[in-house]
Amino acid sequence: MKLKILVLLALVFGLNPVLRAQQNPTGDGTPRGYLVGPGDILTIKVLGEPDFNVEAAVVDEDGKIQVPFNDEGIAAKCRTEKELRADVSKFLTKYLKNPQVSVYVKERHSRPAATVYGEVVNPQNIVLTRKATLQELIALSGGIKKEASGMIQITRTQPLMCEETADDNWNANGEFPSRLYSTKSLAQVNPIIYPGDIIDVQKASPIYIVGEVIEPGEKYIPEGGLPLTQAIAMARGTTREARIKEVKVYRRKQASAQQDIITVDYEAIKNGKQKDFVLEPLDIIEVGKAKKSISQILLEIATGGVRSTVNTLPVRVL
Repeated sequence: MKLKILVLLALVFGLNPVLRAQQNPTGDGTPRGYLVGPGDILTIKVLGEPDFNVEAAVVDEDGKIQVPFNDEGIAAKCRTEKELRADVSKFLTKYLKNPQVSVYVKERHSRPAATVYGEVVNPQNIVLTRKATLQELIALSGGIKKEASGMIQITRTQPLMCEETADDNWNANGEFPSRLYSTKSLAQVNPIIYPGDIIDVQKASPIYIVGEVIEPGEKYIPEGGLPLTQAIAMARGTTREARIKEVKVYRRKQASAQQDIITVDYEAIKNGKQKDFVLEPLDIIEVGKAKKSISQILLEIATGGVRSTVNTLPVRVL
């Protein structure tokens, strides 16, 4: 019985380091936690030794903090609270036996906020205290408005403070590197957003539809383009009086104030006899009123005359 217990204990204690390693991996893929940077304010406490306490240790431009009896300072930039606790404890062993040290970040000032603006419901600045993705920040900003083009531009305004936090997929060059993302691809490509990043949810280009449609006005070209049939559908269709055989599209010429007038047979497009017409930014679509036939005109005159006669008759209550 004793032997079985000893074997069991040996197995448990022998496997324990492996179990701990699986629960708390220390490989390269493990996040280290918040990395301290210049401007952050730390608090250092030493148990039973108030002379060594520091209520507000500011990380200077060189990335160091000052502690009592240390003129050179202790390197803090890109270190975690746990790593700094070990560094401060090591230094204090010169003066104290087995010092019990705690180090924590009191205030975070080393990283600028990320900005989300453009065609989102709530444009805002977001202070990042952990890793966050593009989708997450857009959701925090209320989502994308219908006027969005489907393209999102991310501009990186700040160099990454700690190289190990870099996104290996970000290889853009330039003083302010930027990338364009499609909203349709975010399910597969959802980049990490870093402090100082500017997220611009770009506005779609407009077109204008007037005349014999139910809801005339400004419409927006979605990602992938806007054909005429879809634009008229956005306007909730045409009225009964619409002249759909001759829809006019006014298109501005490049580098000119003049316009081209393009006549499109919308009826033929609807019947599948003609390809749909693709609109361009700032196009003006005019759906005219159909000319009335002689029979329609005569009918309106006749019914109008009868109505005028009926309206002059006396009214009697029975």
